[in-house]
Amino acid sequence: MKQFVIQVLLLICISQYTIAQYQEQSFKSNKKYSSKQWEVLDIKLESKKVTNPFKDSSTVVFKHSTGTELTLPLIYNGDDASKSKWLIRFSSAISGEWQFVTKSDHATLNKKQGVITVSANQDHKGGLQLSKEDTRSFYYESGEKYTPIAFECDWLYALDYANPNEIPKTNHLLDLIKDNGYNQIVMNVFSYDVSWKKDEKLKAHKDHEFGGPEAIFPFLGTNESPDFSGLNIDFFKKYDRTILAMHDRQLFAHIMIYVWNKLVAWPDMRSDADNMYYDYVIKRYQAFPNVLWDVSKEALYYGRADEAYISERIERIRKQDSYQRLVTVHDYGFCKKHADEVDYISSQDWSHNLYNRTLEVYQTFKNKPIFNIEHGGYETSDYTVFTGDYTNAEVCLRRNYMCLFAGAGTTYYWQGSSWNVVVYNPFEQPEDSYKPKFSYFKHLSTFWKQFINEDLKPAPWVNSSGYALANKKGLQLHYVPKENFQIKLGWLLKPEKDKVKTYYWFNTLTGEMTKPIPTKGSGYVNPWRYEADAILVSKVIDKK
Repeated sequence: MKQFVIQVLLLICISQYTIAQYQEQSFKSNKKYSSKQWEVLDIKLESKKVTNPFKDSSTVVFKHSTGTELTLPLIYNGDDASKSKWLIRFSSAISGEWQFVTKSDHATLNKKQGVITVSANQDHKGGLQLSKEDTRSFYYESGEKYTPIAFECDWLYALDYANPNEIPKTNHLLDLIKDNGYNQIVMNVFSYDVSWKKDEKLKAHKDHEFGGPEAIFPFLGTNESPDFSGLNIDFFKKYDRTILAMHDRQLFAHIMIYVWNKLVAWPDMRSDADNMYYDYVIKRYQAFPNVLWDVSKEALYYGRADEAYISERIERIRKQDSYQRLVTVHDYGFCKKHADEVDYISSQDWSHNLYNRTLEVYQTFKNKPIFNIEHGGYETSDYTVFTGDYTNAEVCLRRNYMCLFAGAGTTYYWQGSSWNVVVYNPFEQPEDSYKPKFSYFKHLSTFWKQFINEDLKPAPWVNSSGYALANKKGLQLHYVPKENFQIKLGWLLKPEKDKVKTYYWFNTLTGEMTKPIPTKGSGYVNPWRYEADAILVSKVIDKK
């Protein structure tokens, strides 16, 4: 009985957690609604059945007490026997009172009015924005600095698709991602299947295989027999659950709207069906503060899209997204040539000298954040899914640090979760199964948060045999590979007049830190030499 009560209480807690940043209300004329900053509010309306709802131009105009205006689309949300259903989907980064009124050619949708009072939200940091003063960095709308430590999971939407009411698998995986320090998920709206050969072991573990399900498709029909005359609203209602669960955990959804190499039966480019799908995604998800837009995974690979098409897609986002969520393209070639069209530069680089190549990108684009979205490191799993060029967990971790020390955000891939195979509960698998080293990134995130406001920048002129970050106040971080016998830093860490320099070591695998001691001598030896990469942290303090 005691165990049953505990389980019930746990389910209640989970239920409350998953709705913390969301409300759903029915429309009532001139009703006063209450919301919080960055909380998503859905107000449900109905109309007479609309013949072509995806081409409907109905809007809702919001006016804040300060005079700020915001125009949002009314979102078609499906039909019943005689009526069409609609959503006013709203969120606000500012507190205060918003008055709204709908504008529509349909009498039953036109001139619907109400008031939303938005209060301060102490439990959320909001969406991401850029800074005119610190052009290389991301910032939460609340003002805190943000560094992307992302986790790729393309099939996240599929985990609980068959479950009409709950998302237990999704919640379990999201908790693991959040608890281990990741703050963003790189994901697709829809991926169908992979073209490469699948591991034979998956035949005995179909619960881990999510590629190719006929029941899932964003259009009408199926991927094998598509009907491009309309969209599958149930697909998007279920996608809502995933984005909302991420929003509650303050995990950003880096949404790649297209993917060309996952066997999706896309409609022709620029066709009515193509525009219908693309526009609907923007309309439906722009109010989520945790959304980041990416036109397509590997946008110019595979011979489908050209630069003109990608540019036009970016322009469509800009015109329709009233919240102006940040936009990038998973293609460095495009970002390099069209830097003025994207908000930040996405880099994909598998090279062995990843640090130097990323540093070149950082030095080239001085007014935009840099994000390495793929570095060819895909940690091993029980299934061989896609190996890339690096599968060792420590090597994959090191490549993430290479990106960070070169001034870029970074992305982690695990073969057990990044593509069609999703082991959503890896630490509940049999004892002899491979357990991903998520904890490495928990240590990385915890360490990084200590220094995020220290204005550290890549300092290649003091690299010695490692990689360095430094600021103007005497703080230095030196990343030292475990193979190093020592790192020569004597001239850098030499004590100054009236100043004392101290240093300590951080173990990148365990999170262990040594006690700070005064700097001295020339060669500094990693205390975990040949066992773990480490970071030497040196600070300057006044003599007392």
